[in-house]
Amino acid sequence: MRILGIDPGLVTTGYGIVEVKDGGAKILEAGTIEPNPKAAFEERLLKIHQHVSTILQAQHPDVVILEKLYSHSKHPATAPILGHVRGVICLCVAQQKVMLVEQSVKRIRKALIGNGNATKAQTQEFVKRILNIKSPSFKLDASDALALALGHAHMMRYQLI
Repeated sequence: MRILGIDPGLVTTGYGIVEVKDGGAKILEAGTIEPNPKAAFEERLLKIHQHVSTILQAQHPDVVILEKLYSHSKHPATAPILGHVRGVICLCVAQQKVMLVEQSVKRIRKALIGNGNATKAQTQEFVKRILNIKSPSFKLDASDALALALGHAHMMRYQLI
């Protein structure tokens, strides 16, 4: 099974795809989509749409795991912006006819690490260890996306951990 995790963001959208089989997981691709911060809002959304569409067409995932929208009281304006980014991603997934599942960060971290309040850095170290990633420049957004994919696999009882 191929699982694509996506951590949406207007500044940086992380993505990671893993293949799960025989009780293990192998990373196929991971990275970030970083539109030009000086570009118009709609151009940034277009870049995210184009990149996600390309990933879906190239990797043919069985399922896409998208981080659920959450709103922080200190930054209330981010929720509508993330809503736009998520909408573009949902459109890409629907256009490619791939199953979409939404998961909360806390639920994924609880499933993987045993602590829903684990930090991004703790989550990244866990992902690097499970997928044997040695790169010191591995970005947090990409590791969050891979955590979504791994967490979903674990919750679906693929026995990765």
